[in-house]
Amino acid sequence: MTNINVFLAGDSTVCNYDPSVAPRTGWGQVLNEFLNGDVTINNHASSGRSSKSFIQEGRLDEITNHLQANDYLFIQFGHNDSKPDEERHTEPFTSFKANLNQYIQQARNHQAIPVLITPVQRRSFNEDGSLIDTHGDYAVAIREVAQESRVPLIDLATRSKTLYEQLGPEETKKLFLWFTPGEYLNYPNGIQDDTHFSEYGARKIAKLVIQSIQDIHLPLVTKLKS
Repeated sequence: MTNINVFLAGDSTVCNYDPSVAPRTGWGQVLNEFLNGDVTINNHASSGRSSKSFIQEGRLDEITNHLQANDYLFIQFGHNDSKPDEERHTEPFTSFKANLNQYIQQARNHQAIPVLITPVQRRSFNEDGSLIDTHGDYAVAIREVAQESRVPLIDLATRSKTLYEQLGPEETKKLFLWFTPGEYLNYPNGIQDDTHFSEYGARKIAKLVIQSIQDIHLPLVTKLKS
């Protein structure tokens, strides 16, 4: 059986973390728990990166140096593309879309399968319990590129919004880094972080990715653990 590699390009919500910041966990860090031994997760996601800075730092080149036919390239950006600094900022319907198409083309050049992923939501609620969409046009742009370039889409923005609204403002704290002082050794003063996931939260988000793989009938579905 040929081993399939899944390469992850993304930001701090996806990447692997050192035990020194546990239980902070990216969803890509636990994705392998849901896939069988024929699949290897290669997590190249990195904190603070946008679709632009990831390319400029040579991180996409590092992935494409190892991409083979029938591998996957999962692409999730948008969290940092809205930041104002020149190193990261992109405009949703111009430079951001152009960058996404670079990832897609690089994957296809190697006969690999690109998969676009809308950015997972932050924990940000209105008073009525509905979620505030903090990614706006970036998620819209990703959906447009998926349709225009005929790329499979995992709409994690929509799926995470549904999950958070089902759980509500208080229960969603368990998904994120919301700890009281002394609760965790690595956070002696406590923390209230509405962007980054606890290990529990990362698994919940990874499950949403797995459900999407099933729903959009990616060939990778045959590699899911039963």
